[in-house]
Parts: sequence; C-alpha cells; structure tokens
Amino acid sequence: MNNDHADAGELAALRAAFGADDGASALGWGAVRAFEEEHGIVLPEPYRTFVAEVTDGSEQGPPAYGLVGLAELPSDWPDGGTERDLGRPFPLTEGWLWEEDDGPHEDPDAVIDQVSQHGSIVLGTEGCAMNWHLVVTGPHRGHIWQVTDVGAMPFGAEFGHTTSAPGFAGWVGHWAAGKEWFDAV
Repeated sequence: MNNDHADAGELAALRAAFGADDGASALGWGAVRAFEEEHGIVLPEPYRTFVAEVTDGSEQGPPAYGLVGLAELPSDWPDGGTERDLGRPFPLTEGWLWEEDDGPHEDPDAVIDQVSQHGSIVLGTEGCAMNWHLVVTGPHRGHIWQVTDVGAMPFGAEFGHTTSAPGFAGWVGHWAAGKEWFDAV
C-alpha cells in the first residue's frame, strides 16, 4: 500500500470497477487540492487520484448504498456530536468493540466520538449505522475502517478479518470480486 504515489495498475482496476465515465464525474485536481488545503490534509493514494481523475462518488458500491463524494456524508449520518476535523489524527490503531469493552482509554465516550469525527473521510454506508471510513490523518493513514454503533474494525488481510489487501484499492478490489467483507473469519 503506497499512500504517496498512485499505481497505474490500481487506477486501471479502479476505473474498471466503477465503469469509468472518462473522468466526467471526477472533481479535478484543483478541487481536490482546495479540499486538502481547507482541511489541512493530503489524501492518501490511490483515492486522491481516483476522486481527481476517475469519479467523485458513485451510485454503485462499494459500499451497499454507493460511494459518497469526497465532501459528502451518507444520508443517514447523525446530526450533532463533535465537529468533524479531518486534520486531527484518527484515534485508533487496532479494532475496538466498545459495546463489549471500554478499552484502554481514559474517556471512552470521547474516543468513540473521535473515531467518527477525526482523521477520516466517510466513503459510504452499508446501512444500519455501518459506515466505511478512509483514514487521512494519523498512523493508519490510507487504511479503510468499518465504524459502527458498537465498534470499529480495520480492513485488510494484515488485521485478520479479510483476505484482501489493505487500503482503498484493496477494499474496492475485494468488493469487485464479489467477496463477503469479512471472509477470513
């Protein structure tokens, strides 16, 4: 997983998975750079090039209800809570089922709020408060996480829940292959 340089093979696979429209629905580099400057981040590759050159959102998955645009949130996103701050680091480096365990955190409720609001963009929803996030700031930059109302879990074979590569390209490739999300358990 290379967060700093787009791989031509990964981009070709992403275009194929989403039935690319020759970039007509892409944001363009100016809009991507403006978003990054506004939020004090640099999006990880290949997602960065994907939204600039391929498409900014898609009605087809992943996830189940489609890929939301870069600056959007799923329609079922809850109002209230901490204001989203993409420049603050995503607070987790390992999965956490907070419904079962307060974890090693002094203030678990504050960390739970940060998981949804800090250091990640929301890629979309599976419904029922199951959202996919791309971490844009912190030690897990470039990784995909599923965040639900009961916990958060990283995606990628190295974390033991799936057989696919980590990151945006691995996540999309897993979906395009028609695999169950958590096929290693």
